[in-house]
Amino acid sequence: MSPRGWAVLTLALLGLAVVLAALVLVPWQRPPAPRADQLAALRDLPTEQVERAREFRAALRPGGWAALGIGLLVALALGLTPLGSRLVELAGRPFGGHWIAQAILGGLAVVLVADLLTLPFSAWRHSVLTRYGLATNGWGGWTVDLLKSYAVSAVIGAVALLGFYTVIRLAPRWWWAFGAAGAATLVVLLSFVLPVLVEPVFNRFSPMEPGPLRTELMDMAARDGVPVRDVLVADASRRTRAVNAYVSGLGPTRRVVVYDTLLREATPTEVKAVVAHELGHARDRDVPIFTLTGALGAAAAVVALYLIGSWPPLLRMAGVDSIAQPRAFALLLALVTVAGLVSTPVQALMSRRLEARADAHALALTGDPAAFEAMQRRISSVNLGDPDPPRGEYLYSATHPSTVERIAAARAYAREAGR
Repeated sequence: MSPRGWAVLTLALLGLAVVLAALVLVPWQRPPAPRADQLAALRDLPTEQVERAREFRAALRPGGWAALGIGLLVALALGLTPLGSRLVELAGRPFGGHWIAQAILGGLAVVLVADLLTLPFSAWRHSVLTRYGLATNGWGGWTVDLLKSYAVSAVIGAVALLGFYTVIRLAPRWWWAFGAAGAATLVVLLSFVLPVLVEPVFNRFSPMEPGPLRTELMDMAARDGVPVRDVLVADASRRTRAVNAYVSGLGPTRRVVVYDTLLREATPTEVKAVVAHELGHARDRDVPIFTLTGALGAAAAVVALYLIGSWPPLLRMAGVDSIAQPRAFALLLALVTVAGLVSTPVQALMSRRLEARADAHALALTGDPAAFEAMQRRISSVNLGDPDPPRGEYLYSATHPSTVERIAAARAYAREAGR
């Protein structure tokens, strides 16, 4: 069998593996609360809170969709015309057109052009956040965070680009197989590395101070059978008023992170409800689930790029001879961008199902639906979240159940538990 035949077979197997993993590991059987219960929850929320949240989201929406559209157009313009290949050549010219210079500098130049053309929308978003009182870091802090993000992305991108094109040169006929394995490995590695090395670049983390709340949280984790390294507090208040908490890392790097804003805004019982939700993610291995499906998806993407990228009309439009050339990176990026936009609703749906399961875990662990509902009300109020967002927007990109879904689920639990 030829390398292309093996690639087709490998892609089919990887696609099947992704589907099976999603079917087995994601709790699809957990439907949202009935719509009537959601509407009842919406009516109980303060009218002025709902109106302000919807006004805020409406202010953000045009820039968000415009950035998405411009990003797609830029990716297609660079990838489906010779512009991208010429940009890569130009970046490598000071180094004699060496393939390493084209691979790293050319690849980063293509990404940077796309980022710079959508940068005005990021600045506009920050201005909206500032106007509504959510952003606290000012333009200086925003610029520093932006430069940090570029630096981190450049380091990770340079390593990935060098590794990818080195594999191509060492195995020109079978690079797709080694590249798929490398992409999957990189996804798994980043799940371990990001919490330890990258998150501290943007926030300072400190162990939660000893006291009744920390003791209760650690006891709750022990009772839940979840090995958590620590409960950390992030200094999120230096850039936002939003409240949040999350679980990150795998195995020895797993920790629950709580925003300092959450500790200031919420009551101890509400903080416990949030942490119980995060413990649900850890107990049900949601991070490994997303890591596994992400690794399989990344491997499948590399193989698909090899197959699609050998289509002569695409190569002619991009002005390259082979998808394996560094000059063809813009074409690769265009294909990845389209695939990302198409797969967003599926990823969002998977995330919502996992989040709903974590909500159910929090309710069962704390046995306190009133605290859970109070926390959802507070998060929606402080973060200016639309409690019942437009259906199309929700289905396309929402990673969490809506506030009214979560409140309705808490009330259903209370009824079933007789509380």
